[in-house]
Amino acid sequence: MDNRREKLGQDILFAARNELYMAMPYLDAALCSLRFAPGEQVTLTLATDGESLFYDGNYLAERYMRGRAAVNRAYLHTILHCMLRHLAKKRGRDAALWDLACDVAVESILDELAYPCLAAAASPARQKLYHTCRGEMRVLTAEGIYRYLLREHLPEYERAQLQRLFFQDDHDLWDGEDGREQSRRQDEHWQGISERTQTAMETVLAGKAEGGDAVLEQVRVSARDDVDYRAFLRRFAAPREIMAVDGDAFDYIYYTYGLAHYGNMPLIEPPETKEERRIEQLVIAVDTSMSTSGELVREFLRCTYTILRSTETFTRRLDIHIVQCDDQVRADDAIHSMDELAAYMDAFTLNGGSATDFRPVFEHVAAMQARGELTNLRGLIYFTDGMGIYPRKRPPYDTAFILLEEPPLSFKMPPWAIRLVLELPDLERANREAMQEWDEPADQMPEL
Repeated sequence: MDNRREKLGQDILFAARNELYMAMPYLDAALCSLRFAPGEQVTLTLATDGESLFYDGNYLAERYMRGRAAVNRAYLHTILHCMLRHLAKKRGRDAALWDLACDVAVESILDELAYPCLAAAASPARQKLYHTCRGEMRVLTAEGIYRYLLREHLPEYERAQLQRLFFQDDHDLWDGEDGREQSRRQDEHWQGISERTQTAMETVLAGKAEGGDAVLEQVRVSARDDVDYRAFLRRFAAPREIMAVDGDAFDYIYYTYGLAHYGNMPLIEPPETKEERRIEQLVIAVDTSMSTSGELVREFLRCTYTILRSTETFTRRLDIHIVQCDDQVRADDAIHSMDELAAYMDAFTLNGGSATDFRPVFEHVAAMQARGELTNLRGLIYFTDGMGIYPRKRPPYDTAFILLEEPPLSFKMPPWAIRLVLELPDLERANREAMQEWDEPADQMPEL
């Protein structure tokens, strides 16, 4: 009986895959990327770990009896989770809310796909949630929906209702603590599939993928390049002459020629100075309003500290001001050396908790410039959620707003603001890479 159930479930999945491929050939690579595996010990529905699709034969048979579209939707639901890289992005987030946000994002795609093989009328409750979320974000991504759910603080019973409304598969196998390297490889594999799908929809199948706009929008978001925070930070550097051998400007031919023909007498000496781009002065503003998490601020400062250690980026004497502000400036700490920065990190406390107003920081910096305290300021980095009152006029230096989340559409950033959405995994990766580059043991990092 068990073998018959397994064979029946496998046949149903093969039929669903074939029908989906005939309707959406641009998903060919994705549809064939999961091997089918009986999963009675793993799930009572469907589940995936990024490599296998585990299924319960009874569950598939019951859905098939209701109609092939029910199976097709469940199968594609799981495939889209993988394509949009929901599995690897779960780490570091509230598991229950992230699972719900991913289900809402995927089901919103399925409800927009105009294919008979996926036919199902979206319930009014679903449409209501879609409409509300679209007022907050341009594309219904899992990340955006997750932020919306966090802000709403839904009662437990409402959250449970939404979970039942959008549930299709189990997420218990997503990004477990074991096998992080395997999880990373799977994420890279699915990112490649997403990029291939995006290319197919934009070129070969352009105009033929009816109803596929919702897929394309989310694939574009999920396949975007990872953010390099270290490279971004270096954009605030200015050319500066430093005491160092300039290997690029040194001609070794004349040097070795003199050694060979005139004994120990080179005809040219290496230049003792060279020009590099270094950061001399920098203001780091931290939004300490109630909407900003203290743990995220600490991770941002920890990552920035690791990068600041780079002698390839910063001058030997630092001139950094770390300003804490909500609706007024709460603290301004001047840092002039790496030791001072490390001590500041050890004793760091978050001051504030009121509403967000960005203007006091810019007024504070303008006052310091007027006093001659900041004569070489190249830029200001503002770590915030993006929801606040912005200055009307552009300051005389570059300003970057580092956002861990996309702000709601109702908050418009000024056109002069440099915007960088830097998610927690991007911060962790930049921190890890900087530590590896400078070979500093983790136990020597300051504790926050």
